[in-house]
Amino acid sequence: MAELDTRPFPPGDYPAVVVGSGPGGLQMSYCLARLGVRHAMLSADPAPGGMFRRLPLFERLITWSKPHAPAERGTRPYEWYDWNSLLADDPAHRALVPEFMDGTSYFPSRAEMERGLAAFAERTGIQVRYGCRWEGTRRKSDGFVLLTSDGEYRCRVAVFAVGAAQPWKPPIPGIESVPHYVEAKPVRAYAGKRVFIIGKRNSGFEIADALLPWARQIILASPRPVLHSLLSRSTSGVRARYLQPYEDHVLAGGILVLDAAIGRIERTPDGYRVFAEGTTITRALTLSADEVIAATGFATPLLDLPALGVATVNEGRIPALTPFWESISGPGIYFAGSASQGASGLRKHGIGSNSGGVAGFRHNARVLAAHLAETCFGVRIDRPVLRPDQVVPYLLAEATRAPELWNQQSYLARVVSFNRERGIVDEGILPLAHFVDAAGPDAVGMVVETDREGNHYPVAYVRRSGRVGEHALESDLMLDFETTPHRAQLRALLEGLM
Repeated sequence: MAELDTRPFPPGDYPAVVVGSGPGGLQMSYCLARLGVRHAMLSADPAPGGMFRRLPLFERLITWSKPHAPAERGTRPYEWYDWNSLLADDPAHRALVPEFMDGTSYFPSRAEMERGLAAFAERTGIQVRYGCRWEGTRRKSDGFVLLTSDGEYRCRVAVFAVGAAQPWKPPIPGIESVPHYVEAKPVRAYAGKRVFIIGKRNSGFEIADALLPWARQIILASPRPVLHSLLSRSTSGVRARYLQPYEDHVLAGGILVLDAAIGRIERTPDGYRVFAEGTTITRALTLSADEVIAATGFATPLLDLPALGVATVNEGRIPALTPFWESISGPGIYFAGSASQGASGLRKHGIGSNSGGVAGFRHNARVLAAHLAETCFGVRIDRPVLRPDQVVPYLLAEATRAPELWNQQSYLARVVSFNRERGIVDEGILPLAHFVDAAGPDAVGMVVETDREGNHYPVAYVRRSGRVGEHALESDLMLDFETTPHRAQLRALLEGLM
């Protein structure tokens, strides 16, 4: 009886099971609970926070929470400016991360982020069975059996919010002797040394930035060039606060950023020898270094899920998902959190989703919870009916201020349908890829897009008689899409539907 009191969700039967107590799992559990979907939540960790209990290694996040922003803290529009707090219906439970920030930066520290997540779990009453490790999975006729360190959990739907923080290295000969990013030493240990960093994405530039005052020389190398014009607009890219190493490279300040494929790595008595082949400029390179660090990224820990048919992408690092974050080859297996980037969306202008970060996947979780509640558990979600004169102002207001559309550009859409029986219905936020591909009544999906030149503008995807047309509205320097020209343009696009 004492264990039942202190550790919820004993082994047994549940409609759904959520695995993981990082931000993705916490958001998923919160949203399911608000919709009345009974579920168990399991975590191998002793407390909430997931990867933020230990990463990023050098303590400062790359996503911002702005204590003072154009929108009032705790409101829905403020979520656009706070990329780290989880979503809640009660204003008292929103925007919790800024509450714990000390004001020295609008990028929270790792510890501040962890405290914000712990406060969310405590204040919203999320229950988690901590210290319960997921160890395996079996499929049964009506769902799954999750094997854990505490026993078996049987469920119809399994949602894995296990993150993408499992260290990953590419198959380069000799890389087994190289420490991964998570095994890097304290920065002072690199004082006066020549450091070779494999990788030119977030973790690579984060390490380089931390080593600037210490290392004698820093070399970053990977086959692809750094595309700041594209990557800096995605959470998978290099954020502005890590650009100093690149600027030093441009100014020949002791930093080298090389486009080179690593062929093999040899351990030497004095350090390492790296053999590479230039890609942008083709030539063989042999480089000596005192230290080498593999900033080569992470993978989602899938355990035995591939044996159940869960396909992967990105060299096996991420599950391949449908627009509603279900395994494309493992029905009933869903993913939340950073693994939801396995649903790539339309990738307009070559830009991917923000699903690898909290700013994006928190919105995904809310959409997924509603999808599961309706399609798997018979929950009826009421949807507002709009008057014809409300449609255009409503959609343009969403394009101007909706955090879902700005945090997940070209990925999540505000959808309004036009149905003779039901009327004009606000269908809510839906994945754009689903809206474009699925059959349905006449409807419009409003999104925000950013082109390669950095112009922001709304796009209306209009479905008429089963065919979807894409219509870009005018850009605006002040990001105000509620102007008279925008109203006239959208009204003309929807003519005949209302």
